[in-house]
Amino acid sequence: MREIQPKTILHFYTSDVIGRQVHQIGFLQLCARLSSSIKRLLPPAQWGKTRHIGSRQMLASDVYPNNSSFLEARITNAQSLKPGALMPNLPDSSGLQLRNVAAYLQQLQQASASRPLRRAAGKLRCEVRRMRPAFASVSLAVALLAAPVRGSTQTHTPPDPLHRAWHASWVTHPTAPLREPLVLHFRRFLTLAATPASYIVRVSADNRFVLYVNGQRVGDGPARGDLTHWRYERFDLAPYLLPGQNLITATVWNWGVYAPIAQVSDRTAFLLESEATGSDGVSTPEGWQVEIEPGHRALDRSSVTQRAYMAAGPGEEINAALYDWSWNTPSGAGAGWVPVASPMRDSIYPGVNLAHSADATGDNPWGLVPDTLPHMAYTATSAGETVRAQVLNGEAAESSIENFPARPVTIPAGSHAHILLDRETLTTAYPILTVSGGKGSQIWQTYSEALYDNQDHKGDRNALNYTDPQGVNHPRHALGLRDTFLPDGGVKRVFEPLWWRTWRYLDLDIRTAAEPLQLDSLTAAFSAYPFEERATFQSPDPELAKIWDISWRTARLDAHETYMDTPYYEQLQYIGDTRIQALISYAVTGDDRLAREALEAFNDSRIPEGITRSRYPSSLPQNIPTFSLLWIGMLHDYWMYRSDPAPIRASLMGIRAVLDWFAQYQQPNGLLRELPWWSFIDWVPSGTIPTFDSHGESCVTTLQYLGALGNAADLEAAFGDPSLATHYHGRAAHVRAGIYDRCWAPARGLLADNPDKTVFSQQANIMGVLYDAIPKGQQLAVLQKVLAIEPGATLDGVLSASYYFRFYLARALDHAGMADDYLASIQPWRQLLARHFSTWPEVPGDTRSDSHAWSAHPIYDLLTLVAGVEPASPGFKTVRIAPHLGSLPSLTAAFPHPDGIIQMNYHRLGKGLDAAITLPANLSGAFVFAGRTWPLRPGANHIHAP
Repeated sequence: MREIQPKTILHFYTSDVIGRQVHQIGFLQLCARLSSSIKRLLPPAQWGKTRHIGSRQMLASDVYPNNSSFLEARITNAQSLKPGALMPNLPDSSGLQLRNVAAYLQQLQQASASRPLRRAAGKLRCEVRRMRPAFASVSLAVALLAAPVRGSTQTHTPPDPLHRAWHASWVTHPTAPLREPLVLHFRRFLTLAATPASYIVRVSADNRFVLYVNGQRVGDGPARGDLTHWRYERFDLAPYLLPGQNLITATVWNWGVYAPIAQVSDRTAFLLESEATGSDGVSTPEGWQVEIEPGHRALDRSSVTQRAYMAAGPGEEINAALYDWSWNTPSGAGAGWVPVASPMRDSIYPGVNLAHSADATGDNPWGLVPDTLPHMAYTATSAGETVRAQVLNGEAAESSIENFPARPVTIPAGSHAHILLDRETLTTAYPILTVSGGKGSQIWQTYSEALYDNQDHKGDRNALNYTDPQGVNHPRHALGLRDTFLPDGGVKRVFEPLWWRTWRYLDLDIRTAAEPLQLDSLTAAFSAYPFEERATFQSPDPELAKIWDISWRTARLDAHETYMDTPYYEQLQYIGDTRIQALISYAVTGDDRLAREALEAFNDSRIPEGITRSRYPSSLPQNIPTFSLLWIGMLHDYWMYRSDPAPIRASLMGIRAVLDWFAQYQQPNGLLRELPWWSFIDWVPSGTIPTFDSHGESCVTTLQYLGALGNAADLEAAFGDPSLATHYHGRAAHVRAGIYDRCWAPARGLLADNPDKTVFSQQANIMGVLYDAIPKGQQLAVLQKVLAIEPGATLDGVLSASYYFRFYLARALDHAGMADDYLASIQPWRQLLARHFSTWPEVPGDTRSDSHAWSAHPIYDLLTLVAGVEPASPGFKTVRIAPHLGSLPSLTAAFPHPDGIIQMNYHRLGKGLDAAITLPANLSGAFVFAGRTWPLRPGANHIHAP
């Protein structure tokens, strides 16, 4: 058989809409440059004759001899080939990287967009495939959706070492108040003789920045941390730079007392350091100017129209009449520009604003560490489709405004109009509204997860109306966070908040004055952690497919620079939520970077008493001691899924400190007495959990303590002190015996929540099974008693577990040999489908939050219990696959392992199972079904299980 030679193929794809607008000649020029660059990667002997094919389907190609390499550029559905704008200079060297292509495509799109592109009209795609012998392939891709979104999806380079020598200094405005709400613009001109192949800068700010080069959005940051672990971002500006004069700018903001609780801060400041020095360098402070932006401000909490606990950032207002619309252009010459100054006004000594790494002594509060995460996504998505258009007064025709945002519409002078948009699914994105005219108008944008009736209650998430007790139909309304835009009559004024918003429904409340207002466009740029969904789950049950999709969307929207409990109300990284989110990340994406940072953040949050904060980063301290126990469980999870010991070794002292703190509250009988602060376990439909007896003892908190002792013993045995492992095992045995002795109620056949045996809950019995406080012989009967209790109910006096704590119910079912009952146990999620949730809610009933990641664990359960894939040994060195299909006749699934993808294909054969399993190279394990075990080897395995 003839050997298949390596082949490289490069494609450009575009829809017909973009084909009509993009300068196709630019693609041809780009192909030539890429061709030249790729030639530099090949020995001269492999160069071949270049031939050009001009047509609508193929514009150019270079073919090399012996089929060793092949470069092809193609435009699909292009209407014509027209001359276009000059192509920017791309590095013509072997160092050309795909991000240059992405930046060029954006420049091309922006230059050619003489009229707004249709929303989601198509896609530009640059794809490079390297086809290797034996048909193996590696694919690299950079994509940009065809919508008028400014800026780019940021790329990420390997992080710096923790310590580096800094030569840039922190800067700010010389006179502005630095701890009050403030928006600043910074700028610096840079003149280059030629475009550099690389131009690396490191950027940070307190609180936040958005960086631009020549008007193009480069990226934002810094990722959240604390002052002693203050992150900075690294960018390569080369794709955005041109020969001659360049303008580097940044918007920096600090919302002061209105800042989100997750945001730690000292004072408003900006830092940029370039690797280039001398006349080619742009490090702060030399040559930098700053101005205050008076037209952009934070709105106070009274602007939020839904009264609920809100810890996220504020709404924003842009007053176009005050805004400096030229700040990001070379011609911007507003009177407010002044030279930058040091933010350390409280010091008389020079140089105190010099940047320093976190492990170095400095005279300012920001201990810099590199951001190890990829940059957050900034890609086009739909803002929504109009589902209701109302004109409350004025001459505007409802039929015309219903066409927005599909096409521009005009709101006549003296009108009051409402436009309600529905995305059908929740998103986290930057809304981008462009308007013209309308001086004196007011626009309020309200972002809502769901619509509300007049009692502020939600219903079917698709329902636009509700019926009152008298049978009268009324419209539901959007309530929640609002932004305000005050047009000044200018053309193409763009409103985009500095922080992304969360919405399914977006309500535009518009009042015009003496001038008509044209709504030009409303688009959105999706933002979240750039997870890649690598796992799959396919079954004949269509509801499971919906549950999978909704679970993944929920997990995705609750993951940004940190994990978040909810992207709408709080945006805080809580340990209880994060443990589940990290497991979803391991199982669905194989990406553990966000989980590692979370583990480190919680370790960094520990207080002098020894326990962690319950949520971190957070400017408002909160202590939930029981969450410190779950942090130990989260470390144990990481140990099982990853072979990297660093996070665990770094946390051993913290684990010991947490358990030592709890030991002081352990009674002679093994139970914990009441703890300080808030011992949260779960939300319950009535009453409280935990409860305490007359001696202040609790069975439920002690059960969580028992689980942590077992996890800590494993970690000490593997990485720490074996004698401590023995000690923890001994302490766990004493605690386990005390729980059964003091909390078991023989008459009920259940564990009680406290030794008085006055309260019973699913939570106590779930943990009693999971941690063997209930003897093995009694576990099956206990779970059968509590399994039927649905979230939000109290059956036979037993408090029910919320969606969150049913994660531990799933683990208990598996532990007790009842995993085949798992699919029946997710009936509460099936019931939510009928109410058209697009993400999973926080709690049953009239929930505050419609998107809470702790409720997304079915996606993890489907992979680990139903498809049956779990680590069989620490570091996932071996795998155990024990499927539990319930009533499913078949199932196909894939699971990302650090060594590759695990593939599974199951078919029922009566009571038996036909299983085809493919393991990555170097991975072995065991297949378990119906009490029997079969060995699994790398590669294909076929098992007929009777």
